[in-house]
Amino acid sequence: MGRVIAEIVVVPLGTNSPSISSYVAEVERTLRKFNLKVRLTPMSTVLEGELDEVLNAAKVAHNCLFEKGVSRVSTNLRIDERRDKELTMDGKIKAVEEKL
Repeated sequence: MGRVIAEIVVVPLGTNSPSISSYVAEVERTLRKFNLKVRLTPMSTVLEGELDEVLNAAKVAHNCLFEKGVSRVSTNLRIDERRDKELTMDGKIKAVEEKL
């Protein structure tokens, strides 16, 4: 399997506060333990690496909030994989910026 770029959003549901930054920080700490390039954005986290590693990281990140006492978690994972050429976060951004 090849390298992929993935976007992940892990959201705790039913917390007692409208702020979820402490939960986001926990998910980020978890994702950064893996052999992946991790980029936090205002609305999600983007991952770059081998597909199996991304999938494993997503599973662990999803479960980490349950370990913090959250009773419901919603996770969205979107994966972009190309097999005709190397795919990187920076390369995708550069391709668009060159056309601006």
